[in-house]
Amino acid sequence: MSPVGGAGTVPETGARETGATARPDGLPLRAGPVSWLLRLRSAVVAAVLLAGTVLLMALTMRLGDIPMSVAQVFGAVVGDGPDHFVVMELRLPRALTGALVGAALALSGAITQAVARNPLASPDILGVTTGASVTVVAVIVAAGSTWGGASGALAQVGVPVAALGGGLAGALAVYLLSWRRGLDGYRLVLVGIGVSAVCTNVKYWLLTIGDVNDSSRAMVWISGSLNGRGWEHVVPVGLALALLIPLTLLGTRSLGALRFSDETVTGLGVRMNLARGLMLLAAVLLAATATASAGPITFVALAAPQIALRLAGTAQPPLLVSALVGAALTTAADLVARTAFNPVELPVGVVTAVLGAPYLIYLLIRVRRKARS
Repeated sequence: MSPVGGAGTVPETGARETGATARPDGLPLRAGPVSWLLRLRSAVVAAVLLAGTVLLMALTMRLGDIPMSVAQVFGAVVGDGPDHFVVMELRLPRALTGALVGAALALSGAITQAVARNPLASPDILGVTTGASVTVVAVIVAAGSTWGGASGALAQVGVPVAALGGGLAGALAVYLLSWRRGLDGYRLVLVGIGVSAVCTNVKYWLLTIGDVNDSSRAMVWISGSLNGRGWEHVVPVGLALALLIPLTLLGTRSLGALRFSDETVTGLGVRMNLARGLMLLAAVLLAATATASAGPITFVALAAPQIALRLAGTAQPPLLVSALVGAALTTAADLVARTAFNPVELPVGVVTAVLGAPYLIYLLIRVRRKARS
């Protein structure tokens, strides 16, 4: 059965093309017909990342009009003191939204990079974020002068629905245009870049023709912001992770096989196109739900899987470690966004873009050097 947590992968040196299996470097676990290979290094890294994310969330929640210590934050979460309402109803939903959105984006990026066999792949190139942006801008611009009051509440419901629908539509367009008697990873990336470029230009055209006030509201969402997040934003992305993480872990074996050449994958008995389609569907649903909850937070899905790969020392980005890296990155970016230019608060998407752009340049240089060698 499927190994869990990035286990069962094969080192890239030699074994990738020859099909030779590597000696297991973890603890085999079995429960009936299901088996796992628990890697000690991955488990330790995951535990450290989880503890670090919780600490970063506490540091974020201590900020606000009512300053608190970290001890007060933890006390308000587990107890029922005077700060309980402020923490549980105002600050914890924002921190949880950031962590869950980062985890969903990173997990989506890990799946996308494995399917496309390209470290530069991310949900952004699948048309998810740009498709969501187009539909959200269209909804906000169409609302026009009716924004506010009851219609404003209706628009607040329509924005996440539009983001989810637009993300799925954009990904479907990329998938259909990429299909040529099968799905090729490089063609998927190229078509995704083209569709994203078209959606980006449509988005800016809508911003140009819209009212300046509506366009400014749309720009706040497009920047990727955690400001004003509530439990209504936590629940959708939390449910998506609770449902899709077990399903993606069950598909870890197929995901690991997709790292090989198409001929090798077919020889291993994996239904390649079906496996790719199902894993990409999971990645799209994760990214679309995350984008609907917090807007397009860029570069998390690109950087987190590669950081997790190096931390865990595996042949492909481990899924659980990638999700935890994404949660830590987004939470840390939110902390920086709230403190760097205090009292001015930046959108978290601006911080991830500033930090992620140099990392993208590094990946481009690294991929080019590997192609030359």
